[in-house]
Amino acid sequence: MLDLKEIFSGQKKLVGLDIGSSSLKLAEIISSSRGHFLNRFLQIPLPKGIIIDGVLADSNALSLKIKELFQHSGCRRKGIVASLAGNSVIIKKVTLDQINETELRDLIHDEAGKYLPFDNMDDVNYDFQILGDNSYNPNQMDIIIVAAKKDMVNSYLEAITAAGLNVMIMDVAPFVLESAYEANYEFDHDEIVVIINIGASTTGINVIKGGMSIFTRDFALAGNSITESLQEKYGVTFEEAEKIKIEGLPDGSDGDNLDLNNSILDFAQPICLEIERSIDYFRSTFGGEYIKHVLLAGGSAKIYNLTKSLSEKLNVKTELINPFLKIGYNKRKIDAKKLEIIKPIAATAIGLGLRKMGDK
Repeated sequence: MLDLKEIFSGQKKLVGLDIGSSSLKLAEIISSSRGHFLNRFLQIPLPKGIIIDGVLADSNALSLKIKELFQHSGCRRKGIVASLAGNSVIIKKVTLDQINETELRDLIHDEAGKYLPFDNMDDVNYDFQILGDNSYNPNQMDIIIVAAKKDMVNSYLEAITAAGLNVMIMDVAPFVLESAYEANYEFDHDEIVVIINIGASTTGINVIKGGMSIFTRDFALAGNSITESLQEKYGVTFEEAEKIKIEGLPDGSDGDNLDLNNSILDFAQPICLEIERSIDYFRSTFGGEYIKHVLLAGGSAKIYNLTKSLSEKLNVKTELINPFLKIGYNKRKIDAKKLEIIKPIAATAIGLGLRKMGDK
């Protein structure tokens, strides 16, 4: 992708910068003939109000936090791979007659109103990927179109540049986790896997077949909704609610603990139901194809008992994504215990860090 993933001249060694609504994450990946390993990883919190529903509301504050992240990490790389997520990006799968890529780009630009909610494509960065021939009509092909308003893209580019860094690639969040998945997991051409990225304010679903996205969906319901519900019901602080949301409380013989643990899953049910609806819609649209497994990523992927609940609801093996199955790490800088904790949290940043110039 060239238009949406703006490529600029600059340093060729890249570092992944995951900009979420509640935190920033940096992943520096070293690649060699022996494979990939994580050289640095750092996460810092991002105050509320800087990013709202994927929209950058305070550019100066974001720049300052990015500077802080890089200063504390010790990373000296200046070339950045970042991504757009949530409501800032439109991803649409369409079926069109077989034409070449040049004709296809012109067609999307000229007839965008048929596929995308934009009046003027001159104000939009867009790109597409050809998935292959349509299963029902060999004279047609399936396409995924990705688009974002230029002012939205530019706001992030300007904030990162103001922090003294160079944006080399601007990726799209659902596709970033594909990179982490492909680098770590074995898969067959017809194998279907669902990666669900549960953040603070947005949940993203990406269905992958043979290593390529065939269905995506985002919805504005995620970890913060559970944290806020716990705060309201039990009168705990935000930090206490965040800890309880992930760890729960020992069941023991204390009925209050059991009640609170049950409440966590109760508060998570709206998220589970939206995920279930999305998977059901995918199955009905794509002929009920078999899903091998579901992988959870993101800061809220470790919600207490969530993997077990989703496994039962979806009737599909569900587990946390492991971006370190085949990626090593710098043992002098990263503690093994920390590695276990950050697996789902670091997946997007690692996917970004794996990108290199010239990737499609």
